[in-house]
Amino acid sequence: MASYNRVILMGNLTRDPQVRYTSGGTAVTEIGLAVNRQWFDKQTNSRKEDTTFVDVTLWGRQAEVAGEYLAKGRPVMIEGRLQLDQWEDKQSGEKRSKLRVVGETMQLLGSRGEGGSGGGGGRPSGGGSQSRPSGGGSSQPHDDMPPSPVDSFYDSGPEDDDVPF
Repeated sequence: MASYNRVILMGNLTRDPQVRYTSGGTAVTEIGLAVNRQWFDKQTNSRKEDTTFVDVTLWGRQAEVAGEYLAKGRPVMIEGRLQLDQWEDKQSGEKRSKLRVVGETMQLLGSRGEGGSGGGGGRPSGGGSQSRPSGGGSSQPHDDMPPSPVDSFYDSGPEDDDVPF
């Protein structure tokens, strides 16, 4: 049976990243991401909005870049995988679990001066999918990683003359 574990999220940070280092010297940070969904409810004839909060773990250079360039309210796109953490609560002895995203690529969105209002509704700034900033919050691709499917979509989309309407 085939398996596929891939997540792509675009949202705003809920808190400032705090970078820590493992005993081996690897950077790690936990970020919170608020992902909004909007729809129109025909029964009540009103626009509805729902927010999902997701915990994301970033490792290595991505964690360092997040700590340096991201702040609460900034828009970001994360591509990664789901991971289930399980542990036993020390106080109650109950088994606990939590689903999180382990980020593998990160795309900084918006401009440097952009605050909590977001702006992730348009095309991501920059052409890469990795976390190497090159001014303005954009990133350059890393040599050993393939480009993100989102980048391929934007780079290979139809020209205006090709659209039949």
